[in-house]
Amino acid sequence: MKPILALLLLLLQIHTNAQPAGKIKNVVLVHGAFVDGSGWQSVYKILTGKGYHVTVVQEPLTSFEADVAAVTRVLQQQDGPCILVGHSYGGAVITTAGNDTHVAGLVYIAAHAPDEGESEADNGKRYPPAYKSLVKGADGFDYINPNQFAADFAADVPKATANFMANAQVPTADAGFHAIIHNPAWKKKPSWYLVAKSDRIINPDLERLYAKRANSTTVEITGASHSVFMSRPGEVAELILKAATH
Repeated sequence: MKPILALLLLLLQIHTNAQPAGKIKNVVLVHGAFVDGSGWQSVYKILTGKGYHVTVVQEPLTSFEADVAAVTRVLQQQDGPCILVGHSYGGAVITTAGNDTHVAGLVYIAAHAPDEGESEADNGKRYPPAYKSLVKGADGFDYINPNQFAADFAADVPKATANFMANAQVPTADAGFHAIIHNPAWKKKPSWYLVAKSDRIINPDLERLYAKRANSTTVEITGASHSVFMSRPGEVAELILKAATH
């Protein structure tokens, strides 16, 4: 019986190794400051068209803690492992929320990925961005000067769309940009990073630093603005698909 048992085990091993690697079917998309989740629509359509279950988080942008809670709430609704994607300020949010057990990998789209004890505001001082259009409200909420929004935030988005974005901004709590990160998820989980080479909101060199120290699988897109998640949805979706099938 022993030779037969050994043969059966060998056949089982061959069968198992021949099976295609199972893909992760859930994707959670997290927007950044001054915008809402609607900007993910084109990426959403591409991913759902390929059979993925995609959820777009709508953070309140009233505090870092509230934004992390909004992401965690959605993660808890997933029926299995997921890829967690963050754009801009949303990168700092997923760096914390990504510790949730549902998260199998992190994708940063022109996003902040602070280390232990860092904030995105302080990192921005180390690598100053090109834009000068931030307006700090007396009530503690920031926005971007609408007259400069298109050039600074969405230079490669159709003008009419960029102008709409400028006048449909979601004011964002300034304190959120100063939140200190603890236990960054990218230290324990695989990550992917998209560098927008013409980003004026986050210095592309800061994006490269984030990607390098997280050991992220990295792509760079020439001519891409900060709104690369809207202007280059195909390339953004491609990187997310790579993460989901890693």
